[in-house]
Amino acid sequence: MEPSPLTQQARPEFFQQKIVQLYQALFRDAEYPEPPEGFWQEFFLLKPDKTSLRRVLADLRADDLLHFQNQSQQLFFRCVSHIKAGTAPSDEIALDTLTAFLGNVLSKKYTNPSSDIIAILAGLDHVDATFTDFVNALDAIVRNGRSLPLRQKAIQVALSATSGAYRTGLVSYFTHRDLFPSLMKYVQDAEINTAPFEPFTLLGLLVNYNKFEFQNLYRLRLDDFVNEKAIQKIIVSVGAICLSARTQYVAVQDDLPEGWTISNTLAYIGLGALAPRANTPPQAPNIEAVRSLLAALPGHEAAVLLATYDFANANKLFCFNLVSMPAQAKHEENPFSGFLSFTSYILQHAHRSMRSSSYAYINLITLRILVEDQDLCKRICSDESKTTVRLCRQRQPFLPLVGGQRTLVTVIVDVMVDGINHNLRRRLDIDLYAMMVGILLRLISFLSRSHIRLVYHWFELWRTLLSLIRFLTTYATDLKPLPNILTLLDTLVNLIALSLSAGDTFLPSPAEYDDLFYKLVEIGDILTKFRDACERFPSPTFLPPTFTNHDILTQRSVDVLSNRTTNSIATLISVSSHYYTLLESSAPKAKGKNLSTKEVGKVIKQGYETLSIQAKDGLDGWEKYREADERVMLKKIARVAVEDVKALLVER
Repeated sequence: MEPSPLTQQARPEFFQQKIVQLYQALFRDAEYPEPPEGFWQEFFLLKPDKTSLRRVLADLRADDLLHFQNQSQQLFFRCVSHIKAGTAPSDEIALDTLTAFLGNVLSKKYTNPSSDIIAILAGLDHVDATFTDFVNALDAIVRNGRSLPLRQKAIQVALSATSGAYRTGLVSYFTHRDLFPSLMKYVQDAEINTAPFEPFTLLGLLVNYNKFEFQNLYRLRLDDFVNEKAIQKIIVSVGAICLSARTQYVAVQDDLPEGWTISNTLAYIGLGALAPRANTPPQAPNIEAVRSLLAALPGHEAAVLLATYDFANANKLFCFNLVSMPAQAKHEENPFSGFLSFTSYILQHAHRSMRSSSYAYINLITLRILVEDQDLCKRICSDESKTTVRLCRQRQPFLPLVGGQRTLVTVIVDVMVDGINHNLRRRLDIDLYAMMVGILLRLISFLSRSHIRLVYHWFELWRTLLSLIRFLTTYATDLKPLPNILTLLDTLVNLIALSLSAGDTFLPSPAEYDDLFYKLVEIGDILTKFRDACERFPSPTFLPPTFTNHDILTQRSVDVLSNRTTNSIATLISVSSHYYTLLESSAPKAKGKNLSTKEVGKVIKQGYETLSIQAKDGLDGWEKYREADERVMLKKIARVAVEDVKALLVER
């Protein structure tokens, strides 16, 4: 009897997807011959496994990929061909494959990034034709793809290519081919609120690509864009992303004020022993774990904030809709409320990481652009802007809790005050503080010019500004070498001087005005120390060769705040000295007795009659935002956004 031709094979230890075997076969041997046509037909029929492809490529170093360039070129070329053909399901498989492939290959560190990546993906002889076809194929799918999920996949491939090759010249293929109309068409066709997130984020990366080196096509597109429907969809998406990102902070530490209960009421009046006991006492949070979790925030979707800034900087219609768009439902927060709420959370934790401070700064620039527009500032300060905004309360000191709807200007001032209070460090982030104080100066300037009497807890603002002066005085030695310190000092002192000279035009009652003078008198000796401590060393970079140590010391002795034409420290000191003299003359003769708070307040009111505030001209003036001034910071923030986009694509 002849043996059966059928033989039983040994059962493998584990089963592996066929597509994973193809990945491994393709990148197993650099001398592996070119795969036959049947290999590629099978490759583009099987469902891709992006995680496994990333794992296979992760084991290869940058030099290894250069040895596998024949295989990688074939893979890239085949994927582009299937995308151009537009045949289901191979085009969708090609898009998923490219998202993982480009994300991993482009993220490796090469000796010569541009030339090495060109060699891996297309080869020098074919790079122009291949990448032109690649970008054109993506553009066609984003514009007219057969379904929204397919069009979204094409956008993800573009994000992967743009973020991965951001420091090379390959992104220029995306700037030569105008994707803006296709991206906006996708935004208009999208049905989900968060769908515009990916095309808008891609737009942010493209707008920032070498925008200071040459005229950027996408920036010009933002300038001229007037499709209000698409703008509103983008704003709704930004608001939804901000609220989602805020939820991550709340999940780590819920800061919602505790509501009324019988237990806390009894505890408040000293009868806590009578309060009903909870079945399970709440566990104390692990402080270190909370800190590490907060340091990892915001999430990677915060990259959309870069695009939000660019649109706000370029397009007034976008700014108007951002400030004025209502909520989509009655009990929801409107997009700008979500933006302000998220900003308050980022800003309160800005000191925890470079990412947090970068995104806090870009949001502050956006707010600065909004408040510098006089029409928008008028709306922000009017009762029409009243809305509900949840502000961060995760760290003390807390600002007074205000329930119900508030005007936007009070919310913005709260966000700035919170940011100033919670980021004080010896190595102070001068640019961040100068931006926050500058926004306050612009708002106070508008209020005083418009004679808008704003109901607000002004005592918190006065306390914060004067506490900042105390801090700057205490750590003057550490802060002197920091760049832009004089900008912060000038803005801070001029803001207080403006409040002194024009407080009667925007404060709702004399009590707030009296409180400012009272707090200024309290720190009278600090002001003199502040003036003396904030002398400026000439920067060694700009010293002439003949500049001796004696010249430096001489310059140091005369270049104090009071001699600077842009600073009003002399005004503050003169007001403080005026009241100090009055208080000395009114002090009780008996030893050991001091004036009461009420008596000091009475002296302050009487002192108005003899007070002469010699304020410098132009205290309510400020320089309009110029993007070129923030060139270094914007490039840094763009790099942060690029890394977040890479991480976001891996998560998805």
